[in-house]
Amino acid sequence: MSRHWPVRAAAPLVLVLLLVTGLTGCRDEPSEPTRIRIATGSPTAVYHAFGQSLAALLNREVPGVRAEVVVTAASAQNVRLVGAGEAELGFTQADVLPPREPEHPSVLAVARVYDDLLHLVTRAGGPIRTLGDLRGRRVSVGADGSGTEITATRLLAVAQLGGDRVRQEHLGLDDSVAALREGRIDAFFFSGGLPVRGVADLAQRTSLRIVDLGDWTEPLRRAYGQVYVTRDVPRSVYRADPVSTVANPNYLIVRADLPAALVREVTRLLMDRREELAAAHPAAGRMSPRSAIVTTPLPLHPGAAQWYRAAKP
Repeated sequence: MSRHWPVRAAAPLVLVLLLVTGLTGCRDEPSEPTRIRIATGSPTAVYHAFGQSLAALLNREVPGVRAEVVVTAASAQNVRLVGAGEAELGFTQADVLPPREPEHPSVLAVARVYDDLLHLVTRAGGPIRTLGDLRGRRVSVGADGSGTEITATRLLAVAQLGGDRVRQEHLGLDDSVAALREGRIDAFFFSGGLPVRGVADLAQRTSLRIVDLGDWTEPLRRAYGQVYVTRDVPRSVYRADPVSTVANPNYLIVRADLPAALVREVTRLLMDRREELAAAHPAAGRMSPRSAIVTTPLPLHPGAAQWYRAAKP
């Protein structure tokens, strides 16, 4: 099965079936389904909810595909898994990627899906009101291999809170929520699309403060590049005071050697089934073909590019 076969944008679904199942013309011989592993993140975070919904769509609508989600530490690990051929699709923050387009990429983009907002979560009645108040406190900066860890570590560095100035823990979202609830940490960072279910669930039981980080976008841009933007967290999301915070786009990425016809089908479902995906998580509903093609520094996979050209976003 070669990914260099020419496939027209209007190819019928049967051609996709031939490509992804590797049929040889013998209809009596059952063929193994094409496995699509989607590298996601914590079970209570956005990547996982999004990935589960996408897997269900692929299993329902693309013949010969068996899609499943993989729980991971999120962005950085997802990039490694897809690049190593241990997953076919994955989600990642833009700031995890190298700043320039790689010469021979093993990973390509399907779409820019939405923006991840960096949450700094603490108890509403506690002493942490600003980033500087983290000095000397016990703070989770995200799991090893996560996008949260990269963004939070960079933020602490530009705020001159690196090294041992903050007592850093490396916990995933679920463990961070439990540790804050039990008083084992004073605050935690997590980067995700609104709303992050784990944070929303915590807010149902505990009065939370989301610390305003909006003033730190420009220092991060100067130090690490232009991917960072400022986004708002309204009161309605977590029943906490509204704030601004640092955000950066995240992408659905794909193995570079997947057949163009298969990736075109993934792209079609991602765009045409946005309402269904948004039922799993509202962040999915914020996608559009026009914004999806902006995936700097990763180029689009040829199959994704074919779909967008035909759709004329």
